[in-house]
Amino acid sequence: MRPQPQLPGTFLKSYRAAVLVLGRMKLQLSQGSLIIASFAAIYFIWGSTYLFNYFAIQDIPPFLMAGSRFLVAGAILYTITWLQGAPAPSPRQWGSAARMGFLFLTLGTGGTVWAEQWVDTGIAALIIAFQPLMVVFMLWLLFAKRPSAMVLAGVALGVVGMVLLVGQQRFVTDRDTLIGMLVIIGSMTSWCYGSVTLSKAGLPSNRLQSSAMQMLMGGIILLVLAFTMGDAQRFDPGIVTWKAGLSWLFLVVFGSLVAFSAFTYLLQHVSPDKVATSNYVNPVVALFLGWAFNNEVITQQSILAALLMLAGVFFINSRLQVKGKPPGKRRLRRRTAVGAVS
Repeated sequence: MRPQPQLPGTFLKSYRAAVLVLGRMKLQLSQGSLIIASFAAIYFIWGSTYLFNYFAIQDIPPFLMAGSRFLVAGAILYTITWLQGAPAPSPRQWGSAARMGFLFLTLGTGGTVWAEQWVDTGIAALIIAFQPLMVVFMLWLLFAKRPSAMVLAGVALGVVGMVLLVGQQRFVTDRDTLIGMLVIIGSMTSWCYGSVTLSKAGLPSNRLQSSAMQMLMGGIILLVLAFTMGDAQRFDPGIVTWKAGLSWLFLVVFGSLVAFSAFTYLLQHVSPDKVATSNYVNPVVALFLGWAFNNEVITQQSILAALLMLAGVFFINSRLQVKGKPPGKRRLRRRTAVGAVS
């Protein structure tokens, strides 16, 4: 006699299987949406920070603006990590955070913001796009990591592009603009040095906590500079326009918190070479926004310089290295230079 089907049990198993499948589909859809939103954040928010920095420093002195931005953002981010149960950092880790915050934020971002008083925002973004090429130089000089032929070709293209960009007649004949561009190059160099030495800095393993500490320390140093150099004394809250105030708020909330969280999320869910595509998009976004909303001039020489520099970055970020594996199990691993935030 054929056994009767167990309808309740069969139905229950089918229901559970359906719930499991739908839950996975929902998770995949949610993760896919978050990845798209995160890419949009690092592309367009970071690309727009150059313009919003310029708007903010029209009424808020540069070091005071940058210092207060990072201090507030760092405090918010540190509070979040504290509520999540992150362990208290050691004094040595705070010292490392101060050193890296000085390299990344005081010299790196602070110097760039100061220079934007005289340098167009799009041009500043193009100079910063040279960062992956500078990292190659530093790895070669400091750690004897000789680059491949493709990387050297990328460096050569980038150097030619930088010469074309900086050597334009309208820049070399304007002393303030030329000094500003040299300061941005120095700021980029500081950021690159911090990038290649970060792994040995002795910071907390929690990425959010580490970044919060660097923002706090870098912000404090910038505020000390603001008081030392007279920025704080010159600041008059009564003359801050809504444009400058909202720009500062945008930099805190979106530039420092939202975009950085998106950057961290992407590093955990997609390959670094995809995250590094922000190196190509950010300068284009900055150039367009500067032209559209700040009446900045884009010359043919600037466009040619941009194409050469971005081609150089592409060659560096697309290089492939074969890692040693047992016979029959060799694979290609992509090495990339991931960009940074302004």
